[in-house]
Amino acid sequence: MLPLLLAALLWLALHLGLAGGPWRGAVAARLGEGGFRAAFSLASVLALALLVQGWRAAGTVPLWFAPGWLRWLIVLGMLPAFLLFVASVLRPNPTAVGGEAAMAQGARGIQRVTRHPMLWSFALWALLHMLGNGDSASLVFFGTLGATALAGMPSIDAKLARRDPQAWARLAAETSILPFGAIAAGRNRLAWREIGWLAPALALLAWAALLHAHGWLFGVSPLPTGG
Repeated sequence: MLPLLLAALLWLALHLGLAGGPWRGAVAARLGEGGFRAAFSLASVLALALLVQGWRAAGTVPLWFAPGWLRWLIVLGMLPAFLLFVASVLRPNPTAVGGEAAMAQGARGIQRVTRHPMLWSFALWALLHMLGNGDSASLVFFGTLGATALAGMPSIDAKLARRDPQAWARLAAETSILPFGAIAAGRNRLAWREIGWLAPALALLAWAALLHAHGWLFGVSPLPTGG
């Protein structure tokens, strides 16, 4: 378990301490923005590889076993996670890396639901897998990734606010971190036409394909095996 914990600390230090902390500006000033992004991406890949390796090798303790009804809910819950992810990559996202130009266009499509659709897809994926696995090593592994996604939302917001206060003020006024928060508050509306049919179709195909191949890829089927 120790290698897994160390890998988790390294991952959190990179994403919450460096990328989301006060040191980012100093490091980026030395490396340049492009150099920082390249170095950070490489370090993240290495840290993720260590995290996966640590999870697979860790001794673990079962804490609970997901009943059949919960496993069905987890499977169905992955559908909105896929939709959030696919919709976030099909349209320029103002909160994504390199998405500064999209801030001036206003919220469109899935950004009306939440301005962090990709991070919410990761957070939902992590939470559902924590519920489905129910062992100590999985809690560390998926909990680390889920916490990073959730903590990254206000961190990105703060960086955007510093970078372009006026554009950020307009974006923040019509969007929310919490899904459907701005819509419920009357600051925006749900526009399915802007999301279109392609994102849901691709999300459904990807969900079905991974559901079918999950056992082959990861050695375990997410579907209930008993009555």
